[in-house]
Amino acid sequence: MRTPTRRHYVMCPPEYFAVEYSINPWMDPSSPVDTDLAKRQWQELKRTYEDLGHTVEVVEPQPGLPDMVFAANSGTVLGGRVLGSRFRAPERAAEAEHFRRWFATRGYRELVMPSRINEAEGDFAWTGELLLAGSGFRTDPEAHAEAQEVLGAPVVSLRLTDPRYYHLDTALFVLDKGPRPQVAYYPDAFSPGSAQVLRRLFPDAVLGDSADAECLGLNAVSDGRNVVLPLEATGLAERLSARGYEPVMIDVSELRKSGGGPKCCTMELHG
Repeated sequence: MRTPTRRHYVMCPPEYFAVEYSINPWMDPSSPVDTDLAKRQWQELKRTYEDLGHTVEVVEPQPGLPDMVFAANSGTVLGGRVLGSRFRAPERAAEAEHFRRWFATRGYRELVMPSRINEAEGDFAWTGELLLAGSGFRTDPEAHAEAQEVLGAPVVSLRLTDPRYYHLDTALFVLDKGPRPQVAYYPDAFSPGSAQVLRRLFPDAVLGDSADAECLGLNAVSDGRNVVLPLEATGLAERLSARGYEPVMIDVSELRKSGGGPKCCTMELHG
């Protein structure tokens, strides 16, 4: 029996959610978007976390920032230290300052804004032992060293090669941060060398296939037992169940129109 641990999350409602530009292959401004449906899906995601016993804090959304709902991209928090974000796309740049102010007003004193492009938990995944760090499309490789200095955590760099999986969190998530960390990932999203690194570090990882990846099934959130993942990721859910995890399926179809899923909407405050 796997044991869940209570988590502390930060989210931002999709009050102004829309697809007004295209900065990843999922985004099509000509395709209709139902903002009310996105709001209901987000509320269900938040309620799911709370029903599982987790704490959720909410950042106030801002007009003109339709992707602010993807809170994971705006900060990496480890042991009370905060490394903010610096977005590659100018359309999202202003989000970083809103989140910086949110952290500052809540008493975070060890708060650093990055000098290099750094899209936070979009490209950083904390295993409890290592900070897995993605690059290839958004976060600069040089930002990995900056994260190590600010957060005091050993960093393992991984290179993404498929533009559909433009952030690390679209292709990998941490299942268990225990003494033997466990992850799930989609091997074909990574360069050959990075895939080999993952095999060495996590020989017992749960592997996703193309069907899992194509519904952003790897953009999931785990508390060590319960795994919140997109409704369509049925194959991945079966493999997780076989390993003793409890899949919690949720509809994020409207948010996926902007290339996001449960993890994109969820920043974790790691202790």
